[in-house]
Amino acid sequence: MPTDCLFRDDSYSKACAARVTAITARGEIVLDRTVFYATSGGQPGDSGALVISDGSRVAIETAIFTDAAKSEIAHVPKAGAPSVNVGDMVQAEIDWEPRYARMRMHTALHLLTAALPYAVTGGSVGVTESRLDFDIPDGGLDKDAITAKLAEMIATDAAVTSRWISDAELDANPALVKTMSVKPPVGTGQVRLIDIDGIDLQPCGGTHVWHLGEIGAVRVTQIEKKGKLNRRVRIVFA
Repeated sequence: MPTDCLFRDDSYSKACAARVTAITARGEIVLDRTVFYATSGGQPGDSGALVISDGSRVAIETAIFTDAAKSEIAHVPKAGAPSVNVGDMVQAEIDWEPRYARMRMHTALHLLTAALPYAVTGGSVGVTESRLDFDIPDGGLDKDAITAKLAEMIATDAAVTSRWISDAELDANPALVKTMSVKPPVGTGQVRLIDIDGIDLQPCGGTHVWHLGEIGAVRVTQIEKKGKLNRRVRIVFA
């Protein structure tokens, strides 16, 4: 059954009460609702813990989607963690510091796609370093110039909001999709857009900060040639 993904409406939620609805054949724990982001779109799933009624903590390594539609999330317990049963009530708690770092990084990567308006062929969201791969026909990219563009956008402290559109609306506006390798999930009837006021608009299921000023200073550290038409751009927190 679909998981109520609380992180999609409030990426700042650190914990929630939830009920165990299923245990997969591999021992992964499915909840009716969660604050855990599940691995997708180049962003790793959250780690954390599920606190059960006796106070024991089930350490969670990551969270994953169980279906192609990305509607159900399973929480992957660490080896040797206490067991839970279907029907148990738990408190789901994420490790906040890495989550918040990824929120800042993921939002910065959206700015990078605004600074470099080329098709994105891949990417990865990290805690200290992130990257995007661009389909760029020639070189000539300048690290300092891109860093300056990012700083200019971050200085606006523009609002970052989300909203939903229908699959049909996305089909009618294909230019919204910047990624070539990862397509937004469709089939549920709606697609989530991340809107950076006056700067960027694109489909995304990831977690983001609410204002650009929260990102802080970032800089481009490396631009790699990964193929005839592929340039990999790495960023870190400055």
